[in-house]
Amino acid sequence: MRRFLAVSAVLAVTGSLVGAPGIGYAAPTAPTTIQRLPAHYAAVRQDIERAADLAATTHDATRARTLRAFLAPGRRFLAFDARGHGRAVEAVGDPATADRVAVVVPGADGGLADFDSWKWAGGGARALAAQARSLAPGTRLAVIAWLGYDSPSTLGPGVLTTGAADAGAGPLRALLTDLHRVNGRARFALLCHSYGSVLCGRAAPRLPAGLPVDEIALYGSPGTTARSASALSATAAVWAGRARGDWMRHVPHVRVGGLGFGRDPVSPAFGALRFDAGAGPHSAYLKPGSTALRNLTWIALGRDGEVARAA
Repeated sequence: MRRFLAVSAVLAVTGSLVGAPGIGYAAPTAPTTIQRLPAHYAAVRQDIERAADLAATTHDATRARTLRAFLAPGRRFLAFDARGHGRAVEAVGDPATADRVAVVVPGADGGLADFDSWKWAGGGARALAAQARSLAPGTRLAVIAWLGYDSPSTLGPGVLTTGAADAGAGPLRALLTDLHRVNGRARFALLCHSYGSVLCGRAAPRLPAGLPVDEIALYGSPGTTARSASALSATAAVWAGRARGDWMRHVPHVRVGGLGFGRDPVSPAFGALRFDAGAGPHSAYLKPGSTALRNLTWIALGRDGEVARAA
């Protein structure tokens, strides 16, 4: 039974499933590039306002409350789509002036209702930005909370395949390319949790030449479909970590046909740099005050010498 549960739940992110998605949400009208950031933020905000109004009109209280929180002063979104479980890409800090940009890529069961929790992309990005201000005051770091794909459900067959990851790899590469056009000085880090590490594994080998991604962190990973860290990137430092309380250690790291994701990134054979991810559970890597958050922040900052290595 334990093996069955492990296989059927491969790469899930723990936590509740997103609630009712609401009805009638239109496709977003925001521009598809981010060359002019202030205008882009304003256009996406209008999309969020329209979706919040519709949620209130249709008595979708959970969605309305979530979206009103997105409209808080100072929040800036690069992308938003209210359809289904939803997509959102938020900039914490200013990617146009940052020296470094870290992109947080979440795993399964992602949606708008959970976006602001530190267990997920939005809250996790803010926790990482706060940790960076504490560890390295004055460092210009922007953190992108990237729920830019249809995150698979733990309870569906898609969580066992690369389908959602393959569909999300192109949009992730496009985002990085656009950010590089906006700010040619910044260097990038990809922080990839659980199923998000599968997505990063599909995106990283096909990044455009010259795109300055110099750090890739895989944590709570079921595998990436790559056989080695060098297969992901010949130029970036590739890190892997698993918390001692993460149930992912019980999941078979195999790939049979189109199912599963192959070699365990924390295994010596994969060849990644291993960081100390602490003792927390699968969903707590970005928990404020945690060992994992501290080390992921150093990775995001490109300060490899400060990262505590796994024993």
